[in-house]
Amino acid sequence: MSGTEPAEDPDAATGRNDDAATGRNDDGGAGLNNDGGGAATGPAAGSGADASSDNGSGNGSNSGSGNSADTGATPPEPDREAIKALEVELLGSERTLRRREVAAGAGVSLLSARKLWRAMGFPNLGDEDLAFTDNDLNALNTVIQLVRESKLTEEAAISVTRSIGQMTDRMVVWQVEALIEDMVVARGISDAEARRLLVLELPSLLQPLEEMLVYSWRRQMNAGVQRLALRAEAGLEASEEGREGDEDDAPLPLARAVGFADLVSYTSLSRRMNEKTLAQLVQRFENKCAEIISIGGGRLVKTIGDEVLYNAETPEAGAEISLALARAFAEDDLLPDARVSMVWGRILSRLGDIYGPTVNLAARLTALAQPGTVLTDASTASALSSDDRFVLVPQKARTVRGFGEIHPVTLARGAGEGLIMD
Repeated sequence: MSGTEPAEDPDAATGRNDDAATGRNDDGGAGLNNDGGGAATGPAAGSGADASSDNGSGNGSNSGSGNSADTGATPPEPDREAIKALEVELLGSERTLRRREVAAGAGVSLLSARKLWRAMGFPNLGDEDLAFTDNDLNALNTVIQLVRESKLTEEAAISVTRSIGQMTDRMVVWQVEALIEDMVVARGISDAEARRLLVLELPSLLQPLEEMLVYSWRRQMNAGVQRLALRAEAGLEASEEGREGDEDDAPLPLARAVGFADLVSYTSLSRRMNEKTLAQLVQRFENKCAEIISIGGGRLVKTIGDEVLYNAETPEAGAEISLALARAFAEDDLLPDARVSMVWGRILSRLGDIYGPTVNLAARLTALAQPGTVLTDASTASALSSDDRFVLVPQKARTVRGFGEIHPVTLARGAGEGLIMD
């Protein structure tokens, strides 16, 4: 389960981005603030790469993103003129620049430029591939200038660039598949026809989608600053009650309620479903989780197939979200029940994910929870004990791998209605 400590939890799928700021896949080379004029210091890698491929084809960091090429379908060949026109609109002009020319224009070595391109998710290209435009040069100059002006270190620049590359890659795949699915359903056409039509219809959608992206980024940045900077100290102070100071998570910088919701019998259900039905189930599950977590003031960290990881700033908010999730799935005729857990403790937030013993414990408790119930630990139960909105029922002690003996507590609804869903 991702989000956990790999050293303590071999089952966790974490650490996949731990080279985000190191650039260790490059063979050395000058830093990003070097004015080396793009001189190459080693042989070019991947010289046979397809210059028409922009993103992700040579990068393993985005595996599992659901690319349409994985479906096995072979849609009819779209009109080449329409494809060319769409590419020019998206890239700003035709591709006229080689990688060395872009690096030289930015005043850095080729290896330094490749660090940023790899972070963005671009495949390796050959020296003679005409793969870049003036927009690529401007973007490279923008990042490098931040380093030269000491606004970002080289490590921070690569990490920030990687965040943009990975998040926009997933976002684009999501949006393209959503548009195609909508055309298939609304117009009664085949998947292959929808993919061909998308090339013709996407230009009219580009500007509003771009405007929404910038709008959402600004809103999310504001919320993130409030949550991760301005209110962080208050959260740590609130987490001090009942702690001795020597807990495993004591050095970690953020206090959060961390929860998991896991669909019951998902594996057996998925074996009996066709592709379309399974996609609808997963989408319904994710949409319902996202809505409840948002209404409860929490953050959906990520979904992993049949499971969702979320957090909230207070134990009370985490408890309300957890109870609402368990109730929602119990009342949904189309979805199975969910096992839910929630733990209040300290975490480390990195690469858009969360880490630490609190995350590990919440994951372990999910496996122990009964379908339709919420399980927490004794420390979290203590933090909630004076709130009459919650009923806390201690369970028998259990031995949990990595934690020894713990004392699970079932969390149930007390006074009040809980989260009100529109």
